[in-house]
Amino acid sequence: MKYTQNEKILQVTERTLVVGVDIAKERHVGRAFDFRGVELGKRIEFENRKEGMEKFLDWANKIMKANGKDNMIVGIEPTGHYWLCFEQYLRENGIKVVLVNPFHVKRSKELDDNTQTKSDIKDPKTIAMLVKDGRYTEPNIPEGIYAEMRVAMNIYERLQKQLNVLKNQIINWLDMYFPEFLEVFSDWEGKVALLTLKEMPLPCDVVENEVEGIIEYWRDKVDRRAVSRRRAMDLVEAAKRSIGKKEGRKLARQEIKYLLSQYELLKKQIEEIEAEMAELLREVRDLSRILCFHFIAYIVEL
Repeated sequence: MKYTQNEKILQVTERTLVVGVDIAKERHVGRAFDFRGVELGKRIEFENRKEGMEKFLDWANKIMKANGKDNMIVGIEPTGHYWLCFEQYLRENGIKVVLVNPFHVKRSKELDDNTQTKSDIKDPKTIAMLVKDGRYTEPNIPEGIYAEMRVAMNIYERLQKQLNVLKNQIINWLDMYFPEFLEVFSDWEGKVALLTLKEMPLPCDVVENEVEGIIEYWRDKVDRRAVSRRRAMDLVEAAKRSIGKKEGRKLARQEIKYLLSQYELLKKQIEEIEAEMAELLREVRDLSRILCFHFIAYIVEL
């Protein structure tokens, strides 16, 4: 639900404990305040583990009880991904968690001591003051099938980035060892081109196999309609006039073997995650139809 800043401010009453938490990889730091910005109790340092989170909750509950508070709001600066598990723990325990803009945190630090220096002690107070003033947003954490879709998209995007890096490495290899290859094959990812790179990646390999040997190899691996004598002749001619590096051939062959192996693995993984995403989308459509059906039935009953 979206609130205006005034509505956010009104949610923090004299019965509310406002807690700012500075998130780190191993240890978090928290400080508690009332609705006026007066600090309550001592700050707490706790590990990013279940035991640490339990320690935090016990600390916060004791401060609430000692100061007559009956609800709590915890502010977090969402830098990196280390806040996600802590947010989940608090949400499961019925505690409201809100997020503050890192840019606002950086700017607001100057109000205390006229510096923007990062401090585990200083940051929790800055975060809590932003929450007190209604300068926060509520996290949108997907659940169920939508959580699965977000994870799937993250995996897909990460694999695509890795694949793009790998493609550039393969092109760089061709530029060094067989730059004329892309004159014969406009797309090195084509089936025949990939087969050729696997078996005879270097110009000397192509020349050694000659036209007939290349054609015979292609015929054993692909549809005969994809085999072109003209292309085989062009490949041999390109290999004979190649300016590619001649040093380090043994390890150059090994390198392209590794690169192509990684390429095929990534392509397979991308196909698998695409299939998973397609299945999730079908489930979402089915869920939407069911909800729509129930809504129509409800309207009809009225």
